[in-house]
Amino acid sequence: MSRYVIAAYTPKPGKERDLLAALAKHHGVLRAANLITAMPPVLMRAADGTLLEVFEWHSTDAIAQAHASAAVQELWNEFGAACEYTPLSHLAEAQHAFAEFDRVTP
Repeated sequence: MSRYVIAAYTPKPGKERDLLAALAKHHGVLRAANLITAMPPVLMRAADGTLLEVFEWHSTDAIAQAHASAAVQELWNEFGAACEYTPLSHLAEAQHAFAEFDRVTP
């Protein structure tokens, strides 16, 4: 069964461009490893500048496989250098029944 994910990335100071570059590669790397579906990713921005990414893994096993993939880990190291992973509950928008975000076009 597929798994939808909403990931929130808060750019480190001066690193938003690096984060956007990593996000631009993210789905290509995951698709090349056959870990995610063909569903187009959705990229959004919260009022505080946090970027949110929505995509669909093939399965829970695919998520585990990503953690064992050298190519994925290399890319995720770029994410780690450019951002902090942010729980959705930390976003002001998440305090509303209908959270609204700005669309980001990669």
